[in-house]
Amino acid sequence: MSATADSRRRVRVAPAGPEAAAVLRSWAQQGDSLLDVAELDLSHADLSGLDLAVGLLTGTVLRGARLVGTDLYRAHMEGAVLEGADLSRACLTKAILDEADLRGAVLAEANLGSAELYGVDARAASFRGARLNGASFLDARLEGADLTGASVRETSLKAVLDDRTRVEGLTGSAFGPARLEDDGPPRELAGPALEEWLNNRGAAVQVLNSRTAPRTDSRTDSRTDRSAGNVRNRPFPPAGAPSTTPTSTSSAR
Repeated sequence: MSATADSRRRVRVAPAGPEAAAVLRSWAQQGDSLLDVAELDLSHADLSGLDLAVGLLTGTVLRGARLVGTDLYRAHMEGAVLEGADLSRACLTKAILDEADLRGAVLAEANLGSAELYGVDARAASFRGARLNGASFLDARLEGADLTGASVRETSLKAVLDDRTRVEGLTGSAFGPARLEDDGPPRELAGPALEEWLNNRGAAVQVLNSRTAPRTDSRTDSRTDRSAGNVRNRPFPPAGAPSTTPTSTSSAR
């Protein structure tokens, strides 16, 4: 295994559970295997900077875990528990996070281009400076979430918002409708009403006609999703980590 590949499989802090720790240890020793930790408990593990692209993390418990700069490109994370996890600067391009628990998670400067986020609970999560181009927040909960400085482009924002949802500096274009839950009865915001609500709070977002929303085909595997303006970028390495460059295998994905 090359030094570069080895550094992308070096687990900084293993989970406490012996089964999960053994699976990670076995994966780290193999140079060409995909990670499969479905349904395992990796709470408080430090997986920062690892290459977990196309990994199987369905139902994985990652409560309080660190995944700073981790590559989760096209990872399967349906139903994963990421409450309080740190995914700053992670690559989540085309990741599938349907029904995941992202409450209080930190996704600052993460790339969620074309990610699928159906039914996610992202209350009080931080998406500050994140790239959300083409992401699908369908039936998602974003009450109290922080989208300050994030970018959207043809992003589906059919989500629950409230007066604590921060959108200062949010820029780009999105589809509604969203549901607003404040002191009054819940109400739907679509088109100009949603655009006004966002922009009155410091955003600069154009709300598009939902009838023109593009379909996302998760079967495509292009490095560039031109309809959403997404280019898969390798994540930034965590602080203190050695500089790495993608291997030929990674760059071909």
